[in-house]
Amino acid sequence: MTIGQTKGITPDAIISAAVELTRRKGLDDWTLRDLAGALGVYPAVIYHHVGNRDTVDHAVIDLIVAKYQLPEEGLPWQAWWRLFLTNLRAVFVHYPGVARRIALIGPGAKTGSPTVDRAMRTLLRAGLEQDEAAMVCRVLIIQACLFISLEDDRRKASAAKAQISDGWGSPPPDPNLAGLVTLHESVHERLHDPEKNRDYFGEMFEYAVDRMLDGVAMRLDEVTGH
Repeated sequence: MTIGQTKGITPDAIISAAVELTRRKGLDDWTLRDLAGALGVYPAVIYHHVGNRDTVDHAVIDLIVAKYQLPEEGLPWQAWWRLFLTNLRAVFVHYPGVARRIALIGPGAKTGSPTVDRAMRTLLRAGLEQDEAAMVCRVLIIQACLFISLEDDRRKASAAKAQISDGWGSPPPDPNLAGLVTLHESVHERLHDPEKNRDYFGEMFEYAVDRMLDGVAMRLDEVTGH
């Protein structure tokens, strides 16, 4: 397409191109000029059809949020949340920067409403009062998104990751530091076992989710007297 031609340019086409840029570069690593270049138009065309960068970002996030699958109602609350957060990560890891933005500002009300509604009803049925259910809902989603955003950062910072791995994977200078020796053995074993290193981030995410849900379960025992 020659720059300046706008035939076939629609809001949907603009947002689709922005989603693809987010997949390839990350939400914070492309500009409206990059988006315009991908479409073969001037940036003013994007402003005309969609709006400013914030408007584009919100539309991108809404489209990506719509990609993850909500678990069916009726599952036990822990199983529902574990599956929901796992599904969320399965989508967000392919669009760096989106999880961080969700943690900061949340999804749009229209797109996020089905998720929040089902999440809240799951917690209410489990026995939490509405204010605490709302708090738990926010904490679980925010913490999961922050964990994914850390994963985004670590995937980009390959040099830093190698430095950390080399440092903590090396034997400690003092063999009497039993804690460090144990950590070294764990890191060394993982670094040299491709099967254990295959999905390190996914394993950490699942562990973090399970421990958060354990904490909520303990709180529910207090609330319900079980």
